[in-house]
Amino acid sequence: MVAEIGMKELLGIGITGTSGVVIGTIGTGLLVLFVVALIWSFIWKGIALWKSARKSQTIWFIILLIVNTVGILEILYIFIFSKMKSSPVKQAAVKKKKRR
Repeated sequence: MVAEIGMKELLGIGITGTSGVVIGTIGTGLLVLFVVALIWSFIWKGIALWKSARKSQTIWFIILLIVNTVGILEILYIFIFSKMKSSPVKQAAVKKKKRR
């Protein structure tokens, strides 16, 4: 007979034994979910940090380095904010800086 496994059993959250004691507070499923989220976040963070450094966007680099949003802010930066044009004054300053 195949036993049906519910979400709580898969994640190992709040399973109580016969004595009423909570067992399996961190299950294998939760650990796998954590590792996948960690890898996902590192990939997007690396790409976003690389793009912000190449564009000399120091403020974005610092924000992306400090704030952890599991890839959400990084994805928004890559596909939206990095494509926005900066002000002409800032563009001229970046060009002067590159000439040196």
